[in-house]
Amino acid sequence: MRVIILAAGQGTRLRPFTDDRPKCLVELNGRPLLHRQLDILRAAGLTEIALVGGYRVDCLEGQGVKVLHNPRFATTNMVSTLFCAQEWMVDGEDLLIAYGDIIYELSVLESLLDSDAPLAISVDREWRRFWEIRMEDPLSDAETLKLNNDDCITELGKKPADYSEVQGQYMGLIKVRGDYVKAFRATWHDMDRSVLRDGKDFDNMYMTTFIQHLIDTGWKARAAFTDNGWLEVDTVEDLNQYHDLFRGGRLDTFIRLKD
Repeated sequence: MRVIILAAGQGTRLRPFTDDRPKCLVELNGRPLLHRQLDILRAAGLTEIALVGGYRVDCLEGQGVKVLHNPRFATTNMVSTLFCAQEWMVDGEDLLIAYGDIIYELSVLESLLDSDAPLAISVDREWRRFWEIRMEDPLSDAETLKLNNDDCITELGKKPADYSEVQGQYMGLIKVRGDYVKAFRATWHDMDRSVLRDGKDFDNMYMTTFIQHLIDTGWKARAAFTDNGWLEVDTVEDLNQYHDLFRGGRLDTFIRLKD
């Protein structure tokens, strides 16, 4: 299996912590997010790992993984960063894609790896409990995630009208089955570059928009469920909240951190 970690963003909402480093190297309880994620990947036996950097990409050297570069990181979004790693996508070999600003327990990763769907997406069923510690109105920040009876995602990434339209939280952790990697790459290449999608041009397309396009063109995207067991570090407020929870002995009700 090949792994791609997306770590090109500037992390402006985490300043001043990102003034001198990329977002994935911000520390949670004394250890960079990236190191925590790499520990879990390696514990699962995954060693073919590439980072796609952009902002302060120089800081990513020396991590024991391949470093690729999105030179247009300041004017592009996550999907463009992903396809800067096309050379790392091997036809016939499973592909794991992870955001650089998340951490997760081994059980979360194992649930995803156990899925044999063409496209598997980690989904947190207990997302609302997590979001309630991060913001006063979780629904205002939430995006739709709708499932059919086979636990396949039919819609994600839209603005929900109520909680019934959010059957889980997309986490930024994706697996493409090896025999679909070629088609995954081809789908992106074949998209119309002139079309706005969810209000964004092609270079700034959201990852959820791309996943929705795959679903709309016939891909089965099956949820790999977890009940918490992960964190996203997006803002200074997030970081402060997690440190407060850790000091109070309550962070392990959401995720069990290794030292």
